[in-house]
Amino acid sequence: MHAINKNFETDVLIVGCGIAGSVTALKAADLGHQVTIITKEKNPAESNTFWAQGGIVYQSAEGEDPSSLVTDILAAGAQQNNLAAVKLIAQKGPHYFEEFFLKRLKFTFDKTSNGQLGLIKEGGHSFARIAHCRDATGKSIENSLIETLRSHPRIRLIPHQFAIDILTTHHHARDRRRMYEPLRALGAHVLDLESEMVYTITAKATVIASGGLGQIYLRSTNPAGSLGDGLAMASRAGARVINLEYIQFHPTAFHKTGVPPFLISEAVRGAGARLVTQDGKPFMQNYAPEWLDLAPRDVVARSIYTEMSAQKLPHVYLDLKSYRSPDEIKNIFPNLYAQCLKHKIDITRDAIPVAPAAHYSCGGIWVDEQGSTSVTGLYSVGEASCTGVHGANRLASVSLLEGLTWGAMCAEHLHEAKVLEQSGTSPDDVLTWEDTGEFIPDPAIIDQDLNHIRSIMWNYVGLARDDERLSRAIRDLRHIEIEILRFYRRARLSSDLLELRNAVTTANLIAQAAWHNKTSLGCHYRLDPKE
Repeated sequence: MHAINKNFETDVLIVGCGIAGSVTALKAADLGHQVTIITKEKNPAESNTFWAQGGIVYQSAEGEDPSSLVTDILAAGAQQNNLAAVKLIAQKGPHYFEEFFLKRLKFTFDKTSNGQLGLIKEGGHSFARIAHCRDATGKSIENSLIETLRSHPRIRLIPHQFAIDILTTHHHARDRRRMYEPLRALGAHVLDLESEMVYTITAKATVIASGGLGQIYLRSTNPAGSLGDGLAMASRAGARVINLEYIQFHPTAFHKTGVPPFLISEAVRGAGARLVTQDGKPFMQNYAPEWLDLAPRDVVARSIYTEMSAQKLPHVYLDLKSYRSPDEIKNIFPNLYAQCLKHKIDITRDAIPVAPAAHYSCGGIWVDEQGSTSVTGLYSVGEASCTGVHGANRLASVSLLEGLTWGAMCAEHLHEAKVLEQSGTSPDDVLTWEDTGEFIPDPAIIDQDLNHIRSIMWNYVGLARDDERLSRAIRDLRHIEIEILRFYRRARLSSDLLELRNAVTTANLIAQAAWHNKTSLGCHYRLDPKE
């Protein structure tokens, strides 16, 4: 790890180091630019990428036309996708896959007996086109990326650093006359979580790659820190945000009282597992006879929700044992087998208790084909952004490909458009951080507020929504936000306090977006749809 020099300049500042942020950093550094990448986590590998089990879309060994992936993405996204972005990922995604994974990182995916990539099929896909590394693809990819970041001479990777706010000409320039200029990002104020000191990083380009927001819900497959930090920062900076009502709930998260939910990958159903009721009977034929258990995620999640509601049960079951031998299960899903066994579920003999959980945000910070936001100098890639690829619902295993593709395209744009050759802003040209903290915040208050937000989001802005629930959510969240911001202005900064501030901002944005969209589409399901 590089030592931190307080108040410094860099060509590119990247917040977050999952696949999107890491690829942006590597590509920009390979092109000759100085890159600083920060993450609030002590372990920089901790990210949504790390926990992605299933795989990453590549291309079918059957020689499919790229248009078939476009068709599948549009079908899953309820035709609400940005068609230009979908065509872009279908055309350029395989190229970047080969460039980074097969050539740059020399990453080893699972292979067939004849040495070809062992591509699999997942829900909503017409072909077997997903490359994987057993059931821990994201973990393997992320560890490889972090190792490469650490060894690059033009990359400064600094863990345990929390970006507080994006610096802009309108809010943070010492020369107040800069407010007459178009809104521009200048870098970020950052809290060093070790020293608890705030410092300034100015940059010619600032990239938000901070991942998702699932942890604003009671049940989520996301890591603990996924509370919408990047979305909240971008919104405060004045960036446009879109499609926030489209929160994808993964149909199959492990469910057992007292155990935090964790992802049961789509690949388990891809390997033949069936969703069954308490008496062991499959039920997806009643909801999606053409797809059965490999229907798009929003369909499967709502089907499970309906079954649970009808039978007043906390979960259904995923039966793999009836369709695969014990040896096959242990070989294909070694990590899942071990993880379930810790909780006394032997998946070679027992059906897995599962229920939906918040998983992925299809909306986010609006970006174009280069990852540019509506704020000059501010970019976003990965789940924090909204390219329009996913529309109203994400197709399985497309997210890693999107992070890879837009990370690479963003870095290429910064280089080819000569963004990083422009004169930058010195830390001396922006306002320094003013510490107004009067007291150390009580963790019990922060926990209570965060749990309140999660309950509101789960009950009122969850799998099924209506005007009454959403109106109640907005009223409650606005009141909580006022109290939290009052508390924030008086309390000493901490990671938990910053996360709480971002969580309530993110929750408010989602609730309002859901209220405004009166039509059921994809993973935004209204009980009172109105055209």
